[in-house]
Amino acid sequence: MAHTPPGRTREQVFAFVRERLLRGEPPTIRDVQQAMGFSAVESARSHLNALCSEGRLVREPGARGFRLPAMASGAREGPTVLVPVIGEVQARDLTTAVESPEGHVPVQTRYPPGELFALGVRGRSMVGAGILPGDLVIVRRQPSADDGEIVVALVGDEATVKRLRRRRGRVELEPANPRFRPIVVEPEEVTLLGKVIEVRRFLA
Repeated sequence: MAHTPPGRTREQVFAFVRERLLRGEPPTIRDVQQAMGFSAVESARSHLNALCSEGRLVREPGARGFRLPAMASGAREGPTVLVPVIGEVQARDLTTAVESPEGHVPVQTRYPPGELFALGVRGRSMVGAGILPGDLVIVRRQPSADDGEIVVALVGDEATVKRLRRRRGRVELEPANPRFRPIVVEPEEVTLLGKVIEVRRFLA
């Protein structure tokens, strides 16, 4: 492939892998090599390893063992249940949280259906995690989450979807887009509504 800066090449690799994952067709490392035109498979492996180190991909067993972070929790194990779509959440700055029931979406999951809800996504602050405007996030209701997990959080009466970080006794809601700043609050100022366990995209 023509020479491009390493950062731009990595973005191209991520865009290719993300699109394949969202289509349900996880690529192999050689698929990435061929799609990007790399002369050596190690070039593809290096970019994929870097994306895993950055938290933008998650490695799983097998030749096609790469997943987006929000897809890597085993959400698809179990029977299919109908999950309520209760409104929208901003993937940008905080916005007033409003519940507006909008039907149901089928989800294959090992969680009880009462623990799950879905939200439409607005804004671009989580594009680096593969969450785009118009996507649907499936959320498991839970009051806590591990550091680095993607959550729906409430600060006052305003909600957002971000990656959870805990630093120096404070909570940081971290975007996955360098154009946005993290939201930093005291622990008592934030309520976790749940953890994102799956991302849905409708192409038509």
